Amino acid sequence: MRREACCLLTLLLLPSLAAAQGLSGPELDQLLNAQRARIEALTILGADFGLANGQFHSTGQYVAGTGTDTEITVSKFGGAGDVGDPKPLGTLPIGWQPVIQGSMGWIDSTEHLDAGLLAGDASEFKAYAIQFGGGARFWLNDALSVAPTVMGMYGHTSNTYDANSLYMRENESRVASLGLIDFEVNTWTVRPALDVQYLLTLHRTIFTLTSDAALFDTETFSSSNTHLSVLGTSGSWDNKLDVDVPLGIQIFGHELRTGGYLSRTDLYGGLLEGLQVEHINELHARLVLDFLGQLWKVQWIGIGGSYLWGTAITGWTIGADVMFRF
Repeated sequence: MRREACCLLTLLLLPSLAAAQGLSGPELDQLLNAQRARIEALTILGADFGLANGQFHSTGQYVAGTGTDTEITVSKFGGAGDVGDPKPLGTLPIGWQPVIQGSMGWIDSTEHLDAGLLAGDASEFKAYAIQFGGGARFWLNDALSVAPTVMGMYGHTSNTYDANSLYMRENESRVASLGLIDFEVNTWTVRPALDVQYLLTLHRTIFTLTSDAALFDTETFSSSNTHLSVLGTSGSWDNKLDVDVPLGIQIFGHELRTGGYLSRTDLYGGLLEGLQVEHINELHARLVLDFLGQLWKVQWIGIGGSYLWGTAITGWTIGADVMFRF
C-alpha cells in the first residue's frame, strides 16, 4: 500500500516543478490518476464487507533511496445473510431466497517517509464509508447455489500532509494546489457481484466453498480541489474454504463450535493500482457458542482472529465473531 510516496517523490524530482507554471499536461494527469486510484482503493477497503479488516503494515523502497513505512488500521461492522428458507421458483426445480448485505467502516493510513528528499514527512489518509444492498440466492440443488447482488456505497476520504522536510516546507502549498495533498473527496460506488457457493456436510461438520467476484464503479460527486475527481473501476475475486465443526460440548445451554476459513482475494483495477497489492490471503480461526433458535436471528456468538498476508503486506485482526441467520 505504497503508491502515494512514489507519486510525491516523482512530483518533487521532476524539473518542471521548479518552473513557475508547475506541472501540466500528461505529467500532472499521471500523478492525479495515481492519487485517484489511492482514494478509490482506500474507500473500498475501508467499508466493503467482502474485504478484510484489521491492522496492516507495509514497507517500501523507491528511487533515490526514499524509504516508506506504512501503518493502516481498518475497522468495519457488517456482513451478508440469506433471508428465510429457500422457496420454489415457480414451477422450476430451483429454490430461491432474498439476500441482504451491508457494512460501514473506517480506515486510517499513515505513511512515514524516512529517507531521501522527503525524509521526516508523513502523509495521512482517513476514509469512512457505508454500503447497503442485496439480491437473491438461487439453489440449483441442495448443495450448489448462486447469488447475484447489487450494492451502493458512499465514501468520504481526506488527506493531511505533515511537511517536515525543507523541500516540502518550501513547496507544500504549490503541491496542494495541484490536488495531490491536503484534500477532501466524497464518492459514490455501485457494486454488482456474483457469489457461487457449494456446501458439503460430513457427519455434522459443514464445509463451504465460496467464490465471490465483485465489480466497483466509483465516481466523485464533490471535491475540495477542482483538479481531483475520481472515475474508476475496480474488481475483487475472493475464493474461500470455510469449515464449521460442532464439538458436542454444552456451555450455559449452548453448543460450542469451532472452525475457520482460508481465503485468497485477488485485486484488480483501481484497487490494485491504489494499494499496490495483488492479492491478500487470510487464515481465520473462531470459537463460538451456537444460539440458533434461541436468540433472535443469531446463529452464533464468539471470538475470532485472522492472520493476513499478501503482496508487500501483512496484517492481523481479532474480535467478536457473530453470525446472523435471517
